[in-house]
Amino acid sequence: MKLIFIYGPPAVGKLTVATELAKLTSFAVFDDHLAINSLQAVFAGLPRSMDKLVEQIRLAVIEEAARAGVDLIFTFVYAHPQDIPYVDRIAKAVERHGGELCFVQLTCSKDAQESRVVHPDRGASKSVNSVETIRDWNERYELLATLPGRGSLSIDNTDLPAKAAAQQIVEQFGLPVRRAR
Repeated sequence: MKLIFIYGPPAVGKLTVATELAKLTSFAVFDDHLAINSLQAVFAGLPRSMDKLVEQIRLAVIEEAARAGVDLIFTFVYAHPQDIPYVDRIAKAVERHGGELCFVQLTCSKDAQESRVVHPDRGASKSVNSVETIRDWNERYELLATLPGRGSLSIDNTDLPAKAAAQQIVEQFGLPVRRAR
């Protein structure tokens, strides 16, 4: 099992690149918002109440994928340094089942990030959907740090199409490419 762990600030194109990568490789995509969105109806307005459960759901899904040998692409907003222990738990869950982690950091310019966060394609399922929230998060959290001790492929996709970014990931990690039909 390989886990392609795509991380970066909100609205830099993590899910867009993950979707293109899945088309190239047949890996499954587990967007970090799937766990968040599944709990919104129960914990709406109480984000701290659901934070622990969101982490548990993500970890359980990733560990089960590793156990079952399901190649997976996971997207995550990494805040340094507070998310280091969580990333370590994910890594241990994958490695415990003989899986391999491939880390990819996506970034883009602030102008691109701000234009993307309000783009209609983001939809209502995204927790960060305003320029004000992006600016607040960028001030409050260190979102541009590279994961320490875990080599990452860093891609600035300000002007790079998602398909080209996905191709870079395939080449960097020697991922199997889906055969054309």
